[in-house]
Amino acid sequence: MIFVTVGTHEQPFNRLVEYMDKWANEHDEEVVIQTGFSTYEPKHSRWQKLFPYSEMIKNVADARIVITHGGPSSFIMPLQIGKVPIVVPRKHEFDEHVNDHQVDFCRKVAERQGNIIVVEDASKLGETLEKYDDTIRVMKSGLTSNNERFCKEFSKIVDEMVR
Repeated sequence: MIFVTVGTHEQPFNRLVEYMDKWANEHDEEVVIQTGFSTYEPKHSRWQKLFPYSEMIKNVADARIVITHGGPSSFIMPLQIGKVPIVVPRKHEFDEHVNDHQVDFCRKVAERQGNIIVVEDASKLGETLEKYDDTIRVMKSGLTSNNERFCKEFSKIVDEMVR
């Protein structure tokens, strides 16, 4: 299964939703899409505008491949679960966002961390999907979480303050 999420930004991301729906029609793999505020309604994929967070986590965990928009929250969660996401940044030229900060940010993350696959041109997504397994074999995967360490340190500070 391929899970696609476009996040919760209020501008449609029809370019990605429509591409993946058409891809699903031509391939024998289930595609599940969280469409957000996109106006295109998939015809060949299972989809929902928004999924509860627990269902998002389950979809990401169950997916063979996760495709996200360029919002950090959307691609960090798959990394934390041990997946290497394909990230398609929203672009201003298609009225998908107010500017191209997702493009710039995703390029920097890919360059510095080497743990996401950035696809700026949706027409190249099919080729990226075909080569996915070979591509991730040579990449870093996952992202360590600092939540547990932060909570322990914060707890110490609170304990010291109330003594």
